[in-house]
Amino acid sequence: MSWLRRLLGDRTPPDFAGSLSPGEEVVDSAPVEGGGYLVVTTLGLWVPADDGARRVGWHLIGKAAWKDGVFTLTESAEVGEAGSAVVLADRPPVPYRLPSPGKVPREAYQRVEGSIRSRHRQEIGSGGAWFVQRKVPGRDGSVLQVRPDPGTDTELVAAIAEQVAAKLVNPAE
Repeated sequence: MSWLRRLLGDRTPPDFAGSLSPGEEVVDSAPVEGGGYLVVTTLGLWVPADDGARRVGWHLIGKAAWKDGVFTLTESAEVGEAGSAVVLADRPPVPYRLPSPGKVPREAYQRVEGSIRSRHRQEIGSGGAWFVQRKVPGRDGSVLQVRPDPGTDTELVAAIAEQVAAKLVNPAE
């Protein structure tokens, strides 16, 4: 039956533990050493989790690196708001060894990069921050995200992000 599913276009692994949203399509998948899958879909990257699998939206992937058979995911967490901007903080990187990666690393990289509309690095005091406009899968428009470097004044970064977000919404002001 699995060859028939693939022939007809369903690339979902037969024992995948996640629950896809309506309209969410599997692009590719790869088994993870130790169990589970990395599953690339139109809405995000599914990763193994304690309760089976969970999806990380493309707009919340800070970094996706592929080297020596290991896919390393750095997920960003939404830790605050600054007007209509979202403040992010990186979670610790998580490595996934992929014995048969297929196209998963390339597809993931393309989708992460494809979610980015613009990016700008701003030095602020002794640190800095990334200001990134990203498309959120399944939604119209884009969101301004700001990711301050560790140790950078987050209140100052949030104030700047709020002003930038307001100018993006009302460029004449």
